[in-house]
Amino acid sequence: MSTFTDIVVEKHGHVALIEIRRPPLNFFDISLIGQIATALDQIDADPDYRAVVLAAQGKAFCAGANFGTPEPGDKDPAVQLGKINHLYQEAVRIFRNKKPIVAAVQGAAIGGGLGLAVSADFRVTCPEARFAANFTRLGFHPGFGLTVTLPELIGKNNAELMFYTSRRVIGEDALRMGLANVLVPQDQVRAEALKLASEIAENSPLGLISTRATMRAGLADRVAAQTDHELAEQTTLRATEDFKEGVKATEERRVPNFKGR
Repeated sequence: MSTFTDIVVEKHGHVALIEIRRPPLNFFDISLIGQIATALDQIDADPDYRAVVLAAQGKAFCAGANFGTPEPGDKDPAVQLGKINHLYQEAVRIFRNKKPIVAAVQGAAIGGGLGLAVSADFRVTCPEARFAANFTRLGFHPGFGLTVTLPELIGKNNAELMFYTSRRVIGEDALRMGLANVLVPQDQVRAEALKLASEIAENSPLGLISTRATMRAGLADRVAAQTDHELAEQTTLRATEDFKEGVKATEERRVPNFKGR
């Protein structure tokens, strides 16, 4: 297994545990998503692994992108993410992995962090967790393939509700709408995720890979096509005053004053 800078991979029987280590909020960028994708490629190549748990240190699972305040003279708050098309190429690699993934969501999964959680097959969470597709609150367009994956998971109308309101969905409501599969106390999230992944790993590895390929047939291709559209919309909105206001308002913890331009 490769040496990574922002994740570690541990072996738990036939289960690989990938832990994100950018606490406390575990903001993502191209490097982090690429490291997760590379770890999954290596897990796919190792027949001793049959399932994966994706977990994180800190109080958040992944709080999304850290837009923050742009450097002086920089007009784009998203510039530090790097080229978003490259980011989405790395994200599609995650969707192409072959083995079942259980996400251990012990805290916030926001924006692209929600996209990362939804890329997994199952989510174990807790009452303290918060799930949010907060893109419109930023004056932005959803990304990370969420306009494909979220409606398929929770239904079109529930996805529209999350997209249009940017509201935070608590753990109990996530379970109710199908966004989460298991709800346990916060200190039990990782153990429960490992338990579920171990239950999966007791089964035939060839049967698992074959069945999962059938169940997720075409998903990675749909995500790849949709991220092209998402990127085009995001590129347009990155140049607007509303996007800058949304990022600034979020940083200042206030309601944004959007002008529609």
